[in-house]
Amino acid sequence: MTEGLTARQTQILKALIDEYIEAAEPVGSEALDKKYNLGVSPATIRNEMVTLTKLGYLRQPHTSAGRVPAPVAMKFYIDQLMEERQMSLADEVKAKEEVWDSRNDLDELLEEATKSLAERTGNVAVAAIDQGKIWHAGYPNVFINPEFSDIRICANLFSFLEEAEKLQELFFEREGSGSPIDVLFGEELGWPELNPIGIVTTHFKAKGTNGALGIIGPVRLSYPTVIPVLRYFRNLIEEVARG
Repeated sequence: MTEGLTARQTQILKALIDEYIEAAEPVGSEALDKKYNLGVSPATIRNEMVTLTKLGYLRQPHTSAGRVPAPVAMKFYIDQLMEERQMSLADEVKAKEEVWDSRNDLDELLEEATKSLAERTGNVAVAAIDQGKIWHAGYPNVFINPEFSDIRICANLFSFLEEAEKLQELFFEREGSGSPIDVLFGEELGWPELNPIGIVTTHFKAKGTNGALGIIGPVRLSYPTVIPVLRYFRNLIEEVARG
């Protein structure tokens, strides 16, 4: 589906998603024209946004003149457009120090890793093992996001996090994409109550146990930051667990 986009449409789409991740609200052509050097007139940006909406990449929330990206656009952005922001060496060392003392006990290791991961990403972090045990951290981070100012959305997210069966299904029973890091949206999972939610997951093996790590937040998670951090923590857990 993404092959039909022109270079200009792709450039506008990337700018719009960068802006949406930062601003947490529908993005209009004026904002893109002012802030991103797109080299075309606001009218052209507007026309391209209309086309991208017809193609299914953008949506227009009822109350707004601006547009938001659809899941297909977010996937395209993550796979091909975003520039990852790697953790600094100092931050990697600090993260390792935070979990090192728990290396002999998988339960403790996952508890510390989840806390550290939530702190680094500013979202909810979850770890699970296929025997059914789950660790969470970072619940207060939910309230930083304007998307979650709706109390019903928060209630849905929290009850999802408490449902061990649903999390096991998410991490271990769903058909994965086969890539080391998976990005999922509530909408795609067929769980309508989780529509505004984005989830990034990865799997690890530690001390003979299959496990998974996830970051849960709004659809506009800062993927350029979150994905490298999650990848680092997966490798860290496997390395530290080997002692």
